[in-house]
Amino acid sequence: MLKTEAPSLEHTHLDQYPTTKLIDALVDDQLGAVGAVRAAAPSIAAAVAAALPRIEAGGRLMYVGAGTSGRLGLLDSVELYPTFSWPPERALALLAGGRCAMFGAVEGAEDDLEQGAADLAATEPTPNDVVLLLAASGATPYVLGALRVARAAGALTVGFANNVDAPIANQADIGVTLDTGSELISGSTRLKAGTAQKIALNTFSSALMVRLNKVYGNLMVDFKPTNAKLVLRAVRLTMIASGADEHAARAALEQCDFHVKVAIVALSRKTGIDQARALLAAARGSVRQALAAE
Repeated sequence: MLKTEAPSLEHTHLDQYPTTKLIDALVDDQLGAVGAVRAAAPSIAAAVAAALPRIEAGGRLMYVGAGTSGRLGLLDSVELYPTFSWPPERALALLAGGRCAMFGAVEGAEDDLEQGAADLAATEPTPNDVVLLLAASGATPYVLGALRVARAAGALTVGFANNVDAPIANQADIGVTLDTGSELISGSTRLKAGTAQKIALNTFSSALMVRLNKVYGNLMVDFKPTNAKLVLRAVRLTMIASGADEHAARAALEQCDFHVKVAIVALSRKTGIDQARALLAAARGSVRQALAAE
């Protein structure tokens, strides 16, 4: 029996707990997700290192999963644009059962190996693409079908599984095993197995974006301010990074279509917007290198 499916030996009278004790047990059990991701940190670091040159060469991030795993992959792909201005066409998500499976169960879709293969093939994968394959069991046929096609195309494959020695982790170029063990509610991998996947995906994609110069220090400096809240965030981050006052920060941002990176360089170097853009281009988007350039 898979560890994620095995009954937990803890809290065997969960249904009899008073509500406060029930909540404490459910929350405390989630701590196992953090430990599982921490143990897998070397594998996640290896995945970031292997993905970086492919993404820098124009590759795409592609997420494949079913059920909770697939929904978490879709969520990570969608969040990359508002957080890091990552082009949506370079962050694709394949969910067993299609987009309608985001909002409801599509029975049997995860068991279709050939559909997984066909869906991945339809994206026309290339050797520069990075395919993230997600399955708590580590053996979901839909995901294995996509893995087969991705490997044949020469794409980098990273398999995330919550069971040790799982096919998806073993057959991928890099396997990330999130060993979360049995669930408090037996078999419900939307609990700490899902939490571990969410943490791992956040960690992987955020680290990759840092390496792509989307972050300066620990500030988010490459995003699109598409609403009032984000406009205020852009002004605040520009002030923090450049030391400028609010009036100067807003004025610089208005001149560069609220591109925080450009405003920071222009204000810090006391140069025009066009020169700031040129410095950033020469520094491959790195604010730090643009500020240090001779």
